[in-house]
Amino acid sequence: MLSRRSFLNVLFAISLALLSSFGFTPAAHALGGKLPPLNQAAPAFSLPTNTGDGTVSLSDYQGKWVVVYFYPKDFTPGCTLEAKRFQQDLAKYGDRNTQVVGISADSVDSHAEFCDSEGLKFPLLADTDGSVSKAYGSWIGFVSMRHSFIIDPEGRLRAIFTDVRPAIHSTEVLAKLEELQA
Repeated sequence: MLSRRSFLNVLFAISLALLSSFGFTPAAHALGGKLPPLNQAAPAFSLPTNTGDGTVSLSDYQGKWVVVYFYPKDFTPGCTLEAKRFQQDLAKYGDRNTQVVGISADSVDSHAEFCDSEGLKFPLLADTDGSVSKAYGSWIGFVSMRHSFIIDPEGRLRAIFTDVRPAIHSTEVLAKLEELQA
């Protein structure tokens, strides 16, 4: 049986996850864990995906810029809007030698259905145990928080976004990418 405090903590985490899935993002420094430091090596990862050979690693993109965005759940309104905006701007990212990668705790099968349903042409990675989300300070118990990171061609973390608004986030990321590449 859960104590009252444990029950309230679980209820709080569930409430935040639901709010995050609709676009609300609480302060990252208070919830998702410790964010990795800027201008240091980004945490490495290798996760299953619905695209390519079935696994994607950060090292696969050495020599390219990478936008890694964490999101709570496939098929939810905020996550769908955010993914569609990244897809809409995918050619602009390509023009900037940049790969977009989405990560959530959903399964590879869920990602495949989500990509097919929404016409997404970039990889979505299945972090089902939350290990990569934790390494990026983006895990709240059972879902990834809505955070994004820009990683440079040498694998260094160059920008962190914790106050993500799905409708305009891709535009914000592109602006920061342009600034970093100038």
